[in-house]
Amino acid sequence: MSASSAVLNSENSPLEALKAKQKASWEDGDYARFARYMEAGAVEVLDGWNISTDKHLLDVACGAGQTAIPAAKQGIKVTGIDIAENLIEHARHRAREARLSVQFDVGDAENLPYEDSQFDTVITMFGAMFAPQPDKVTTELSRVLCSGGQLYMANWTPNGMPAQMFKAVAGVVSPPPGFIPPVLWGDEDTVLQRLDIDFSDIQLTRKIYPQWQFPFDASELVNLFRTYFGPVKRAFESLDKEEQISFHEKLEAIYRANSEYRNGVLTILGGEYLEVIATRK
Repeated sequence: MSASSAVLNSENSPLEALKAKQKASWEDGDYARFARYMEAGAVEVLDGWNISTDKHLLDVACGAGQTAIPAAKQGIKVTGIDIAENLIEHARHRAREARLSVQFDVGDAENLPYEDSQFDTVITMFGAMFAPQPDKVTTELSRVLCSGGQLYMANWTPNGMPAQMFKAVAGVVSPPPGFIPPVLWGDEDTVLQRLDIDFSDIQLTRKIYPQWQFPFDASELVNLFRTYFGPVKRAFESLDKEEQISFHEKLEAIYRANSEYRNGVLTILGGEYLEVIATRK
């Protein structure tokens, strides 16, 4: 191995370790089951984008297919990609059950395994924002889009309930030095800076995630996250019993402050996200 290769590997190892940790975190629990409660909202957001059925769409960080599957049902040609292998397997199973022809690939938003200008449309709903190198994500999103193609993103803002939850998780599992907060993808100035070179007609709109409801109260919602949502599950597992009680109370307070509970249904009102619509130059 050359000296330059050794330096390169040394420089990359902390990043590779972080990405491996993120991958393991998203594969932990059962995000596919958790995402069921978000799918109605995902469909509403997708419908609002009004994507034509003659487009070839790439869903980046597609999870268990909660957006890709509904898009395919609308007649759109869909490819989905996610870093979590178990979620891709779940998405493939769903597509087979629905008799839909959808290509689902395991891969990294920072190194998409597709040709330049391969897609007419790229979407990512609360997905690519979690990749640790946003500049590489931006490069890849623009690279695989054809000129005149459309980019659609839904990214949690720095102020909403999800951001508050991830801040609480970071208080338990400290991010590595140099970590770039994912919720900066929900900050208008940051998004404009990232997209300005390769995109035009950039439209940014803050919205509340629709139809985000759970048939139980805030305390049970903590248990749902703890059981099925990888990052929260792993945070709990790093704590002793007394610390887990305190962390449960902290999350419960966050959920309660951002929701209303009526007739046995908890509705999240603090799910603020930034809708990004942009045209590839």
